[in-house]
Amino acid sequence: MKDTKPFPVLKNDNLLRAARGEVVDRVPVWVMRQAGRYLPEFQELRKQHDFFTVCRTPELACEVTMQPLRRFDLDASIIFSDILVIPQALGLTVEMHAGVGPVLPQPINTPEDLKRLTPDGAVSRLTYVGDAITMMRHKLEGKVPLIGFTGAPWTLMGYMIEGGGSKTMSKSKAWLTDHPEDTRLFLNLLTDAIVDYLEMQVKAGAQMLQVFESSAEHLTKEQFLLWAVPYLRRIRDELVDRLTKKALPLVPMTLFAKGAGHSLKEQSELGYDVIALDWTVDPIEARATVGPNITLMGNLDPQDMYREADELRTLTTEMVHKFGKSRYIANLGHGITPQTPITSMEVLVEAVHKAL
Repeated sequence: MKDTKPFPVLKNDNLLRAARGEVVDRVPVWVMRQAGRYLPEFQELRKQHDFFTVCRTPELACEVTMQPLRRFDLDASIIFSDILVIPQALGLTVEMHAGVGPVLPQPINTPEDLKRLTPDGAVSRLTYVGDAITMMRHKLEGKVPLIGFTGAPWTLMGYMIEGGGSKTMSKSKAWLTDHPEDTRLFLNLLTDAIVDYLEMQVKAGAQMLQVFESSAEHLTKEQFLLWAVPYLRRIRDELVDRLTKKALPLVPMTLFAKGAGHSLKEQSELGYDVIALDWTVDPIEARATVGPNITLMGNLDPQDMYREADELRTLTTEMVHKFGKSRYIANLGHGITPQTPITSMEVLVEAVHKAL
């Protein structure tokens, strides 16, 4: 039974204000993978439940989403899920192997294999994410906004061809040269599924969306502009068009193309409200490149979370000063890593809030 009660009133909207370029009370901060393995309570829950069982069970997904908010004064929550739920909805098996990460035992090896995919009704196989989002909005009681997310087409295609994570993406990159037409077909199929998926998340109550192009780092600038950018543009344009026609909220959208610091100008022209930066990008150069009308997010090196508290506090404060208070959301430059000390999260959040 869908929860049709009105959502609680939002008490801390600094994240959404920063995304829209409005004045904030304080610099908002959240952390990619903030609900995850560095938390002992997450580890405890995972001892009892398989990873994708947690994703597919709204009560468990909400519990995990809430865990970091109980500990830290964060300015956002992000629904616990995984980018690989889309390949699952398209008919591929995805397993989470301890110490390895995601494994797709029957990957897409040849263009012929694309016939195995089941795009029709894919979003109907992802309703558990919408159910978790709706449940979470109520559980949050308006404390902070809730972010929904998706993987981007190139990144998802990579997992589906490589059969998991890859240090080289060599099979996927071979498709770009050996099967360009089939690659376009594949990327368009994924784009269609992503737009449906994001629309469903907004309907369910997501207040902001993030598109993760985590494998952009494997592409040259020329390849990024050819094989990532047109689909990233389509996602944004088609979603906005659809939300407008259906009188659904035009929620802010963030693009995180890890390793695509070479194309910040091009990213800033796609219509996303927020551009997330990895830790290799200089904040001052990034601001000069994207101009004053885009919000930036990032970009502390996750490795800095292993430093002594005073050192971490100094680095965080310096980072916030470089970005400034306007149109800025503090975050790491990629996901928090599993061995990160809990105290580092406390230091990071406090340092961001006290920096300006």
